[in-house]
Amino acid sequence: MRLADLTTFRVGGPAADVTVAATAEELRAFVRSHPLRAAQSPAELAQGPAGPDVLFVAGGSNLLVADEGFAGPVCVIRTSGLEWEEADGGDLVRVTAQAGHTWDALVAETVERGLAGLEALSGIPGSVGASPVQNVGAYGAEVADTLVSVRVLDRMTGEERELAPEELGFGYRTSLLKRSAAQLGAVRYVVLAVTFALRAGGAQGGAPVRYGQLAGALGVELGARVEVAAVREAVLALRASKGMVLDPADHDTWSAGSFFTNPILPLPVDEDGGRAAPESVLPAGAPAYPARDPLTGEPDPAVVKTSAAWLIDHAGFTKGYALPGGRAGLSAKHTLALTNRGGAAAADILDLAVHIRDGVERAYGIRMEPEPNLVGLTL
Repeated sequence: MRLADLTTFRVGGPAADVTVAATAEELRAFVRSHPLRAAQSPAELAQGPAGPDVLFVAGGSNLLVADEGFAGPVCVIRTSGLEWEEADGGDLVRVTAQAGHTWDALVAETVERGLAGLEALSGIPGSVGASPVQNVGAYGAEVADTLVSVRVLDRMTGEERELAPEELGFGYRTSLLKRSAAQLGAVRYVVLAVTFALRAGGAQGGAPVRYGQLAGALGVELGARVEVAAVREAVLALRASKGMVLDPADHDTWSAGSFFTNPILPLPVDEDGGRAAPESVLPAGAPAYPARDPLTGEPDPAVVKTSAAWLIDHAGFTKGYALPGGRAGLSAKHTLALTNRGGAAAADILDLAVHIRDGVERAYGIRMEPEPNLVGLTL
């Protein structure tokens, strides 16, 4: 099997040892047959796994896989299914989705049922199981806003657990699930299912609109509540205008969405013991946003978040930018998306990512970090 066939970048070499888990029991069986051994020393931990670990693939929308492929076992997660339960006298509805269920199919079903909470996350590619790992977010909403629990299987202990939001340590595009994988160099917690609590009555008004561009598209003020179907329609139109809705016929959508996360920068301590203004660390004109502390969930006064798209554009990498040869390039619609223009290899996309990252760092002294998981590659 070619991993290119499983990823939205449509790049990636061969995998010989592939298991398709179509049910939750098949997924549990695979995970339990591929445990993760705890590192015995700091040196061993620093080295990472002795050999190729397991690669878990579901929607494939957050992966950039090397042209050489992957030598270890691959688990393709194809579990699906939704369970519904009324709560709080019917004012809330809980939905539990299996990890392999397509994310946008879940969102579409909640909108059809008139449930509020996920509508601003319409059109995001990938699976439900991946959504809490990255704390997926868009247009002022995040998965953390409505998530109740995540059922995981711990590869280190073999224990199946239900993790609450306070245990998951959500932050901007991060969670315990993501941080533990980065620390170990391998996935520790495999998501089996995710439960969300959504508000009934979405036909009268969904979650408050928190994003200026979305409010403008809807013709309302920030904070207004708009019928969930109208929000979904507006979000899908906005995402399509940026090449962020997958279309097999459109190479401009052959991407992993936003390739770089918005940088979060520490604010220096000023002479009075407080924190300096964001302007002290940001380029002139760069936008500044609050960033949430993943442990407390509160805005962190010690840091400021800025826009990766702004940095890329103002460093001279405009929409459609490409290196000589041009098999990979920035989207013609959105500077945050690196795209496979057709026939690109993983090496082409990586070269472009390095070129843009280094160019931004030369221009502004800010080093951007990739959002997709790199398999067999280093940026």
